[in-house]
Amino acid sequence: MIRNLCAIFLGLIAASVFARVSQAQTPAAAPQHWQTEEGSFVVHDFHFHDGETLQNLRLHYTTLGKPARDANGRVTNAVLILHGTGGMGEHFLWPMFAGVLFGPGQLLDSSKHFIILPDDIGHGKSSKPSDGLRMKFPKYDYADMVKGEYDLVTEGLNVNHLRLVMGTSMGCMHTWMWGETYPQFMDALMPLACLPVEIAGRNRMTRKMIMDLIESDPAWDGGNYKSEPMNGLRAAMDVELLMVSAPLYWQKENPTRDEADAFLAKSLAERLKGVDANDMIYAFNASRDYDPSPELGKITAPLMAINSADDFVNPPELHIDERLIRKVRHGRFVLLPISDQTRGHGTHTLAAVWKDYLAQLLVESRGRSSN
Repeated sequence: MIRNLCAIFLGLIAASVFARVSQAQTPAAAPQHWQTEEGSFVVHDFHFHDGETLQNLRLHYTTLGKPARDANGRVTNAVLILHGTGGMGEHFLWPMFAGVLFGPGQLLDSSKHFIILPDDIGHGKSSKPSDGLRMKFPKYDYADMVKGEYDLVTEGLNVNHLRLVMGTSMGCMHTWMWGETYPQFMDALMPLACLPVEIAGRNRMTRKMIMDLIESDPAWDGGNYKSEPMNGLRAAMDVELLMVSAPLYWQKENPTRDEADAFLAKSLAERLKGVDANDMIYAFNASRDYDPSPELGKITAPLMAINSADDFVNPPELHIDERLIRKVRHGRFVLLPISDQTRGHGTHTLAAVWKDYLAQLLVESRGRSSN
C-alpha cells in the first residue's frame, strides 16, 4: 500500500491543476536543485478590471537563467510559464516538469533560456485576500492577472519580448489571452489543458460548487472567520479532487477499498494544510468572465494547444478545441490519447508526455523574434 500511495502521490503532484492537490502528493524525494532567483515586483496603484485600485500590488516571481538580447536590444530567450488555479511558479521546479525541460541540452535549457515563473495575483507569495483584506480584496479576474503578468515581465524584469508563453490549466487560459492581448510580444504559444471558450456547463458548475460549499459553511462568516471553515473546505476539496481525477490510473494504483480509502484520507489531510478559504473563493471566481473565443483571430504567433483525452475538466467529447482552433491562423490542436502516461487533467505538468510537441512548436516558430 505504501508503494502504491507514493506512486500516486508522485503522479498527482504533476497531475494537479490546483496547488493544494499538488502539495498533498509531494513525492518523498526532494526536487532537483536549480539555480534560481526570487523576487517581488510592486505595482503602485494597480487598477483592476472592476474599477477597484490596490495601492501596492506585490507580484512574486522565480527565475532561472539570464536574458539574452540581440543587436537591437530585444530579448530573444525569455520563456514565461504560467501556473494553474491555487498554484505558484515554483511548482514547475519539480522533476516531472523542470527535470524534463530545464536541464542541460533539454528544450528549455536554463543555461540558454531566461525562464520566468510568476505567482499570479491571489496566489503564492503575491498579494492575496489572506494578507489581511479578506473579502475586501479587489475582485480580480483573469484580465487583471494577465495584466499583472505583463507588468512583471516588462517593468519588473525589463523583458521586451518572449520566446515562448506556455501555461497549465488557468495558466493555459492566460496563454490564450496573452496571444490576443499582446500578439506581437511572443514567438510561440503553448496552452496546456484548457479550452478557449467561456467556462460553462459542468466546468462552471464544479467551480460554483466549490465556492458555494465554502460560503455555505456558517463558520465562514462572510469571510471574517477566526479559524478556517473546515466543513466547507473539506467538501470543496472533494470536488476539486474529482476535477483532477484520472480513473484508469487511480484504479490501477488503488485496486482495493482499503487502499482507496487510505489515499483519500491522506490526500485530504495534506491538502487542508495551509489553505485559506477566501483565497480559494477568489481563485475560482477569477474565471467568471473568461472567454477568448471572439478574438482568436488576433493571435498571430504559432500556437500548439494540447489537451488529454482523460481530462475531466476539458472532456474531448465537447469538440470545442477542434472547432475553435480554425480561427487561429497558425494554430494546431493535439488531443493526447489515454495511456499509461496520462494522468487526467494534470497531464499538463507531465512534460515527458508532450515535450515532442513543444519541440515541434519551437522549430516552427524559430526566427519569428527577428521579424
